[in-house]
Amino acid sequence: MSTPRTFPDGFVWGSATASYQIEGGATEGGRGPSIWDTFSHTPGKTLNGDTGDVADDHYHRWQEDVEHIKNLGLGAYRFSIAWPRVQPGGSGEFNPEGIAFYSGLVDALIEAGVKPVVTLYHWDLPQELEDQGGWANRETAYAFARYARRMAEELGARIDTWTTLNEPWCSALLGYASGVHAPGLTDQVTALRAIHHLNLAHGLAVREIRDVLGEQAKTSLTLNLHVIRPDDPSSDADVEAVREADEIANGAFLGPVLDGAYPAGLIERTSGLTDWSFVEDGDLEITNQPLDVLGVNYYSTARVRRYAGSGERQQADGHKDSEGSPWIGADDIEFLQQPGPYTAMGWNIEPQGLTDLLLSLHESYPDQPLMITENGAAFDDEVSADGRVHDDLRVAYLHDHVEALGQALDKGVDVRGYFAWSLLDNFEWAYGYDRRFGIIRVDYDTQLRTWKDSAHWYRKLATTNSVPAVTDIEA
Repeated sequence: MSTPRTFPDGFVWGSATASYQIEGGATEGGRGPSIWDTFSHTPGKTLNGDTGDVADDHYHRWQEDVEHIKNLGLGAYRFSIAWPRVQPGGSGEFNPEGIAFYSGLVDALIEAGVKPVVTLYHWDLPQELEDQGGWANRETAYAFARYARRMAEELGARIDTWTTLNEPWCSALLGYASGVHAPGLTDQVTALRAIHHLNLAHGLAVREIRDVLGEQAKTSLTLNLHVIRPDDPSSDADVEAVREADEIANGAFLGPVLDGAYPAGLIERTSGLTDWSFVEDGDLEITNQPLDVLGVNYYSTARVRRYAGSGERQQADGHKDSEGSPWIGADDIEFLQQPGPYTAMGWNIEPQGLTDLLLSLHESYPDQPLMITENGAAFDDEVSADGRVHDDLRVAYLHDHVEALGQALDKGVDVRGYFAWSLLDNFEWAYGYDRRFGIIRVDYDTQLRTWKDSAHWYRKLATTNSVPAVTDIEA
């Protein structure tokens, strides 16, 4: 019998959430509207017309949720601050009641022995800023920097790690190019401008946080980095298609943040759309701030080939030719259906992709510490007759991906921790409440929280620092 894998001392086990997905209290405590309030209340934008108005009611039940975090034995909890809760318009006056809410949460986490990991932006842009152009407007980046500075002043050294943005690829390309996320626009030039202003906002915010807190500040950025493979590795056309997709998926963010430059190929291929004059002198010095840790979100892989130019393109990424596409500058590629098995999102399950991604990052940026800030799966959970949720598929998913992470550590990759997505079932953006990612089940009618088997399994992982067998579920 093999010995269970043990992780290094100090390795951080946590779980993650996002403000709009769990908080509710949408019009309480001085909170202003966000783009997701507007989007979710627009007919046809979300499944079943679901909104985040109540969500998991975390705004009123946060003490209970902190108790769950403590009982899970987590070393850290990653949550996001709702910008419109602390600064309703995104500029102007800050809201003391909103700031007090997060300050109380931070204090309770620390008292529970849990490190607070803050994400300053997880997609809920104040609607007033969107009315002025949103992320396509350069001024939004400076507004974000002012907001970041105020949060650093208010929460200070109590925060273990400051993450500026969560998945700016989604904010820019799903929000402004494909239109499937808020604010629901389908304009490629607007999306390219949003990419740059998000990168600029990140760099400006890091400077402000460090100016307030000095060297003690640990800064981070979380990216949903794509693992993209060619349909035919021997085909030059397919390999080139991977490069083009990779530049808009990964290089558009890794480049300016870690290299101080956008991919030359991306700029060339989009020259017919824009001259990139929105990148002003000095911007790339601002975006290229040293990071204490790079957050990596991983769920699945992609497979592409060059579009032959006849018939309807296969778009297994969920985008149709009749809709906006997020793949700007890589328009003549097809996304092919990956082999299963799949999660309830239709995403393929491939732990090896996580290992490959971490090794690739390590090869390109050998001195950059990494953190898995999201990894998890949605499945069609059912409550059994015994009142339990026996989510064997999720336990297996977590087990296999933690093992894949361990394989990257074995090969010298500097990964500091792992955050399971998500702590709670929640509002899953355009999918509403139909997809459940939580290790804790939420009954949306009663708000009752119930630990799934995956929560019991994850507790053992977090408290022993070694990987339990998939059948090792403690009641």
